[in-house]
Amino acid sequence: MFGRPWMLLLLALPLLQLWWTWTRQGGRVVLPYDRGPRGSGRLVRALLGVAESLPALLLAVAAVLLAQPQELAAPKEKRSLTNIQFVVDISASMTAKFGAGTRYDASMAAINQFLDYRKGDSFGLTFFGNNYLHYVPLTSDPSAFRCAIPFMRPENYIPGFGGTEIGKAVLGCREVLTSRAEGDRMMVLVTDGFSSDLMNGADVEIAKRLKRDGITLFAVNIQDSDARGEIVNLARLTGGEVFNPDDTKALADVFVRIDEMAKAKIEQGTAELCDWFLPFCVAGLALLLLHVLAQLGLRWTPW
Repeated sequence: MFGRPWMLLLLALPLLQLWWTWTRQGGRVVLPYDRGPRGSGRLVRALLGVAESLPALLLAVAAVLLAQPQELAAPKEKRSLTNIQFVVDISASMTAKFGAGTRYDASMAAINQFLDYRKGDSFGLTFFGNNYLHYVPLTSDPSAFRCAIPFMRPENYIPGFGGTEIGKAVLGCREVLTSRAEGDRMMVLVTDGFSSDLMNGADVEIAKRLKRDGITLFAVNIQDSDARGEIVNLARLTGGEVFNPDDTKALADVFVRIDEMAKAKIEQGTAELCDWFLPFCVAGLALLLLHVLAQLGLRWTPW
């Protein structure tokens, strides 16, 4: 298959040159040898003919390359993108002891570890309390997460972030995820509390909106007691799950389970045409090498 098949018309030139090389009648020289047997010279004639045919064959290879030979490449697999928005609670209660550090420290450490499982995805980071702040926009560069850890610590008592309003933060992150037309959508909520804006059926309404937008929510309840029913509804009605880790190891395992439950999809690509120059380039280089070697002695003697 060729990208420019009309260029194959140039093959007429080397064919004419080959025809002329093997059919011409000139160039014969008789060398007298005393008492020498008379040979036919067919072998020498054949070797010289092959040597003189090499430029024509090189021209034929050049014509084929100009015609842009192509082949069907094997279909490639493509990893489907997932947009993952982390919603992290930085209310005052996140300063409580958890493992060797605080709940906030353990959460951010587990999130950073989770990023290594999901190379190729896009990640966004939102901190929330009574308000929310989209601190890291959706990006495939996870280094921004590691830089964010010391600046939004709950110990800093940032104004407007002392309480907990989960519903407001989740709806704010919904707008971020729906702004991306490409890829799947996932939200990971990390909190140790409960908020009144999920009561009176608000949890179900928010979950329905997330479900319609194709957003799956996973909730990590990082406290001593199990998550309340409203948070459970918020996660499970979207196809997600709620986790209640009681130590740092269990917290790390939570993100492993999230990765297993929301495996990245592999899309099968279609076979595409690609250039197929290699065999013709190799043939051309071999012919050129033979032509150079032939010029060292295998040619007509011009006398």
